Amino acid sequence: MRNIIKNMESNENVAEQIFCNEVAWHKLSVFLRQSTPSKVFIITDQNTQTHCLPYFREKIRLALDFHIIAIEAGEIHKNINTCTSVWATLAEKGADRNSVVINLGGGVITDLGGFVASTFNRGLKFIHVPTSLLAMVDAAVGGKNGIDLGHLKNKIGLVNPPQMGVVDTGFLKTLPREHLVSGLAEMLKHGLIFSEAYWEKVRNCNLAAAPQFEELIWESIEIKKTIVAQDPTENNIRKTLNFGHTLGHAIESFFLENNGLKPLLHGEAVAAGILMATYISSEICGFPKRKLQEVSSTICNYFNKITFTEEAIEAILRLLVFDKKSRNGQVLFVLLEDIGRTKIDCIVSNDLIYTAFGYYKNF
Repeated sequence: MRNIIKNMESNENVAEQIFCNEVAWHKLSVFLRQSTPSKVFIITDQNTQTHCLPYFREKIRLALDFHIIAIEAGEIHKNINTCTSVWATLAEKGADRNSVVINLGGGVITDLGGFVASTFNRGLKFIHVPTSLLAMVDAAVGGKNGIDLGHLKNKIGLVNPPQMGVVDTGFLKTLPREHLVSGLAEMLKHGLIFSEAYWEKVRNCNLAAAPQFEELIWESIEIKKTIVAQDPTENNIRKTLNFGHTLGHAIESFFLENNGLKPLLHGEAVAAGILMATYISSEICGFPKRKLQEVSSTICNYFNKITFTEEAIEAILRLLVFDKKSRNGQVLFVLLEDIGRTKIDCIVSNDLIYTAFGYYKNF
């Protein structure tokens, strides 16, 4: 773990600084003392305000007057209306260019909070303090900030890294198991696109084995940082981080759009997308069938199957055209030739996507 932390702090090619546990709290305290902000705002949601803000206050023992802005919890509130409310609150409370925003929460908070801070007064300094596993290994890393447009995921946004990321695995004790497993989907993805050795460790991990699982979290963060450092604006290799997300985002959007259905956690939708993208990879790129079975079994061990009707599949296919990676009307997938060997900008026929849904259902 010490080597991973050292790399995170000293990689000169990465503007984004991410620190871990006690080192992170020290770095944050030093930053807040030395930058002498006019005001410090904490954006959180109702859940993290209750379960995580007390822990944050315990760790940051500075004589600062934190201004708390709490929004309603859930992906459904990651929209422009919430942003307008937060912008108005910042204005009312006198935020200026020397103010600092701390985003304390999961992926919704880091996405929305980063967007709000990046656009208010043409940009405030902001810091991510992710409190969910998903945010720690994915949403809070890489500088992407944004909101949904209706049910369309992350359609509005920009790339702007925070001043720093503060990752403390103590926050994970506040998570229900399903939210912990949701974050695991991104860790599994990192293994599949980057390192077979890491894939083997994550797929066989014990979520209850704290020291070992903590090591895997740091390694997952380092994988994403390594990829982002090579391609911050997603013109090439950073696209590989979208593996499983082309279908995953469409599935998540479908369940958000339909009020009669229970919304899926991001990781649940992405896990289904990973399984289907791996099947498509076996058909198009020759991904080994034995490893397809291994990936499929791993996903099904951790995640419950999602039921898709024919109508749902039709609707999900229609949503694919809104994917941010689409070009000239073509939906583009990230696929695997093998674990750790990716192929970007792949065109996949609707017939093959239908077959992938069938494989997912019957596996």
